[in-house]
Amino acid sequence: MCEANIYLKKGDSEEIFLESVAEITPEAENRLFLVDIFGRQQTVSARIVAINLLKHKVIIEKTT
Repeated sequence: MCEANIYLKKGDSEEIFLESVAEITPEAENRLFLVDIFGRQQTVSARIVAINLLKHKVIIEKTT
């Protein structure tokens, strides 16, 4: 499988935001459109901080 879990960075820690994400599409003004393997969709005001493909992990940070 090629999905990844999305983690929200909060200070020095990270918490799971969305699991089994299959698609990440950047949109205007620091927004990310996320789709999981079940077709659930979510848009969040955030930027990507790091991606670890070996661990299937994407870290995001909320923007204002």
